[in-house]
Amino acid sequence: MPEKKSKLPSTARSLPIALIRAREGVMIPIRDMLSETDITEQQWRVLRVLAEFGILDTKTLADRSSLLFPSLTRIATTLRNKGLITQTRDDKDRRRQFIEITPKGQQIIDQNADQAARIVAGFKRTLGRKDYETLLDLLERLDPGAKHD
Repeated sequence: MPEKKSKLPSTARSLPIALIRAREGVMIPIRDMLSETDITEQQWRVLRVLAEFGILDTKTLADRSSLLFPSLTRIATTLRNKGLITQTRDDKDRRRQFIEITPKGQQIIDQNADQAARIVAGFKRTLGRKDYETLLDLLERLDPGAKHD
């Protein structure tokens, strides 16, 4: 019986599988860094976004942290309980909340900034600076939330 030709690419050349494998390769050193901080990679993302952009409403924070809104709600509760963020309600629209990093949360970012920069430098060495930037540009083109020219 003849072998049926699949319309699918080999799993070795599958974009979704390659992205998952690459994500794991990127996240291993970050998880190692975070293992001593008592925060998760998702919590780190939220703190990083807040450290970069300042106080944000929950919808914007969820988008910039690449989190679903229900996940952000759960993560924000944990971060608030750890004293790493504050949450305040909008005076005009009580349904709208704003989240801000606390000095204790900023301290976690500051204490890990050098190691995080070394991790990024390692990726740049592995890929080369130009390919690193090209990869980020290409991935941005696949981001449905990114603004494309």
